[in-house]
Amino acid sequence: MKRLMFVCLLVWSCAALVLASPQPQSDAVSNKSRATIEGLVRDLACPIQNLEATATHLSMKCLRACARSGSPLVILTKDGELYFPISGKMPDTDQRQKLMPFLGKYVRAAGTIYERKGAHAIVIDDIHDLKDVHLTVEDQ
Repeated sequence: MKRLMFVCLLVWSCAALVLASPQPQSDAVSNKSRATIEGLVRDLACPIQNLEATATHLSMKCLRACARSGSPLVILTKDGELYFPISGKMPDTDQRQKLMPFLGKYVRAAGTIYERKGAHAIVIDDIHDLKDVHLTVEDQ
């Protein structure tokens, strides 16, 4: 009887240790999905600081100056969501050169979307500009 109680106690203790130990980060599930988004390729600072800057209203002079100075590039959707381009590899690699040809253009981008606490990122598989979207562009 003592032996059976000892084995039960040992099994229970091992199970408790396994359940209480932290789970490895590789088991963490990210909120990801395949999607297509549409929006303006632009610098990050202006739409964060200036609510008049939207996906269809922009200052090219400001946008170019910010981009030249190294401001991160994002895709701003009509509903105000910001999508940060990422590579999908670890370590992450710079996606700036992929977006520079689309600076100041309204685009459709397809790929894998990652979301975390309100932040959005996209691994872009396909991107092209939508020429039929009307943009209000100031100071060309």
